[in-house]
Amino acid sequence: MDLKINLDRTGISKEDLKAYAPKIDSILGKLWSDKEDFTGWVKLPMKVNKDEMEKILNAAVTIQQTCEEFIVLGVGGSYLGARAAIQAVVGPDEVRGTNVPSFTYPKIRFAGQNLSATYLREVLETVRTKETCICVISKSGDTLEPTIAFEILREEIEAKYKEKAAERIFVITDKEHGTLRADAEEKGYTTFEVPANVGGRYSVLTPVGLLPMAVAGVDIRAMLAGAEACAVSPKWDIDAGYYAAVRYEMLKTGKNMEMFEYYEPHLEFFGEWIKQLYAESEGKNGSGLYPDTLQFSADLHSIGQYLQEGKQMFFETILNVERPSDDLFVPKCKNSLISGKSMNEINKAAMEGMMNAHEQAGIPMVRIDIPEIDSYYMGQLFYFFETTCAISAYMMGVNPFDQPGVEAYKSEMRKLLK
Repeated sequence: MDLKINLDRTGISKEDLKAYAPKIDSILGKLWSDKEDFTGWVKLPMKVNKDEMEKILNAAVTIQQTCEEFIVLGVGGSYLGARAAIQAVVGPDEVRGTNVPSFTYPKIRFAGQNLSATYLREVLETVRTKETCICVISKSGDTLEPTIAFEILREEIEAKYKEKAAERIFVITDKEHGTLRADAEEKGYTTFEVPANVGGRYSVLTPVGLLPMAVAGVDIRAMLAGAEACAVSPKWDIDAGYYAAVRYEMLKTGKNMEMFEYYEPHLEFFGEWIKQLYAESEGKNGSGLYPDTLQFSADLHSIGQYLQEGKQMFFETILNVERPSDDLFVPKCKNSLISGKSMNEINKAAMEGMMNAHEQAGIPMVRIDIPEIDSYYMGQLFYFFETTCAISAYMMGVNPFDQPGVEAYKSEMRKLLK
């Protein structure tokens, strides 16, 4: 594993962390046992189905050759992982990176993650004015947000493309059950399955994430190879377990929030993916760390004041990209602090200056060094955080793979709609 997990500024000694080794080994044994529900993601990188991979890649080529815009309909784990990977590796559509020539690939647009008619109206205009394909993602087949978006956009697709409409609709859902599966088979849509033993927020390395990524130009084979490298590395067992133990120790000592901080804006939606992963996995029975994200250096000019001198109820996890994909140099100027220096050098100084100042204020910090942002290392990041989340949730005495609290608002909403 190439990620480097630095726990030196957490205030927790190596001896204290080593005391968690038996507990960590027990939890890892449980995760790898094939006996626990919803742990299919654990061995997934080593069990890539070659036929399914070819089907995904072939569908991606078809979509790339057919449409200008590819609309992905999903909410929560059904879209966050794909959006995180695409933004990180390819870049957001408004500032496409040079890693992938944007003219070769469709623009990826996301919908079905909210209930705003204003938002969906704008997406609907895309179908009317651009060559479009859509992909609806829902394991159950009846998740409200993507279902509504799918019904509205499908109607427009069918009106526009008539007997060819089915060729532009892709469905990712349960292999056998649910209304979406039955609908897809009746209409003849191209379908992919969400593995039965993988929950939504752990599904980024299944077709849920892989198809949209492949359409956008992400190297999904490299991503799975990165996840596999993480899974089989002996060092990973130690780093994932000790990071989980640090998180558990922080909770026990009164730190209720984990602030995930990043200095490269391309990691914005990776932060959103982390928030869902940890919040839904750990936030149960009155326990769990509240996850939040900050983009530095921008947020150092707002939330930075609170971090430095506010109530100390949090600790920080810094995501540090060691080799950003690009650099610029400040022209020679009168400001000697920045004259002629590279922006990466200045950005690194901002990070280390923040860490020094926060260490003096007594704030515990974890630093995760990421060699660079590409498909391979994103695979490592996804797998690493999925594993640490599962370990720390078990340490907290909660099930990492259910979300009973999410059903409460849905029940009340159904009453109102009736």
